[in-house]
Amino acid sequence: MYLILTASSDTYITNKIIDNQFRATDANVGRAGTLDVFKLYNESKISGSSKPAELSRLLLKFDLSKLHELTSSNIDINASNFEAKLKLYDILGGQATPSNFKLVVYPLSRSFDEGIGRDVASFSDLDACNFITSSYSNGTSNLWHMTGAYAGGQLNSTDIDYISSGTLGSTLHDFGSVQTFPKGNEDLNINVTTILSATLAGQLPDRGLRISFSGSEETDSKTRFVKRFASRHSSNPFKVPQLHVSWDDSVVDHHGDFVFDLSGSVFLNNYHRGTSANILSGAASSQVTGQNCVILKLQKGDWKKFITGSQHTAGTDSTGVTGLYSASFAVSLSSTQKVNRQTQKLSDLVRVSGSIKFDEYWLSTDETVGYHTGSLEIIPAQRSSYSADPASLMFTFTNISDEYHVDDVIKLKVFIDDTAAKEKVYKTPYSKKSKVLSNLYYRVRNPDLGIVVVPFKKNNAGTRLSSDSSGMYFEFRVQNLPAGHVYVFDLLTTDYDSNRVYEDVSSRFKVIS
Repeated sequence: MYLILTASSDTYITNKIIDNQFRATDANVGRAGTLDVFKLYNESKISGSSKPAELSRLLLKFDLSKLHELTSSNIDINASNFEAKLKLYDILGGQATPSNFKLVVYPLSRSFDEGIGRDVASFSDLDACNFITSSYSNGTSNLWHMTGAYAGGQLNSTDIDYISSGTLGSTLHDFGSVQTFPKGNEDLNINVTTILSATLAGQLPDRGLRISFSGSEETDSKTRFVKRFASRHSSNPFKVPQLHVSWDDSVVDHHGDFVFDLSGSVFLNNYHRGTSANILSGAASSQVTGQNCVILKLQKGDWKKFITGSQHTAGTDSTGVTGLYSASFAVSLSSTQKVNRQTQKLSDLVRVSGSIKFDEYWLSTDETVGYHTGSLEIIPAQRSSYSADPASLMFTFTNISDEYHVDDVIKLKVFIDDTAAKEKVYKTPYSKKSKVLSNLYYRVRNPDLGIVVVPFKKNNAGTRLSSDSSGMYFEFRVQNLPAGHVYVFDLLTTDYDSNRVYEDVSSRFKVIS
């Protein structure tokens, strides 16, 4: 799953000197179109300081409610494949840009108000937040513990503005995430997985993020002016501050590509009147749930194999997915069990037919109640004469629409045909099955602007397609895409020892608000 959250609040605070007379410490720029990070050293004059420094710091906040909703059913924030990236997009306005500097992100300990200020020239708009005040509530100004949100310290301290470190579980973490900008015109793309997962777990306060120059770069005698990012008030919806969250929620069912001697998983879905529901079993109609709650029996003649299956789980608390069961196992082609009275073994049948179709029975743990009867075809590993391109794949999105609403959550199905594969000859009409690929990924692109909005996410399988007995599918949340634009899905496959991108696989679709 790939989810993009846009900032719900953002601004920057500064103590910039105005007209060599005063510092704009009470200025607010919450409605400005840019987020400016800068440091000026001895560029202005002000009474009481021989070599004054002026600087700014960015503040951002994201609404995490949609992520909280998914932690009990989809997201496992403790999984190694859970990842969060903070992305800010550079704005080139013809101004000078510093180079070879670092920006660091920390979680905030105090809340801030965005404010309604717009003036980024004379900084004449007064509002909270600013360099002195973080927020305003119930007629009271809530001040930073140290001007400029400068007070850092350990988690659970009561006198800090941002959290520099803290103990999660039994491990001490440095919460600072750093990125180096060699040229200065790069976008910000920082991993904030630890910060986000701890926030979702309630271990860190959900107050937002602070971004500033790193370490001595705020206190040395060098000017860095100005690194400029688009704010959430930018007219370009593709460049507003974003939190890209991804994790592997794919369900890979190997009914369509189970291979001898390789471990695979098969799934069972249960529905009651069209709605996912747990299996009811026995005279008391008890729900079948939990670990080791079902038995999968494979049979071919006299050959039998029994596998213990469980309710599939998801989410941070490994909550059981209603009505979904799975079993993982391998079948050895070297099995010595006899299939029939002619003392044939599995390997003998494969030599004749090229594959074996087993009877598949899902049963109660005492094997007295049958839940489902089906079949599972298992094939040997694919071997052929050398070919640099053994597959010729064609993809079809079978249920894509021309238009979607930004709040839609859609399940898209993909039919795959390998035109290079040899087909069996049938004397009667038959329905062709989709190929199933274990490593197929999607991305979303705006073809008119040439912008990739959702990238291929292979490192944590964040955009990997799921599979079931009928083919490939994936769930997509349209909220990722700015409304009023046209998009298209591309696919990437790494199967057949090949890494190929297929563009414009789907038809174009428009997102409306």
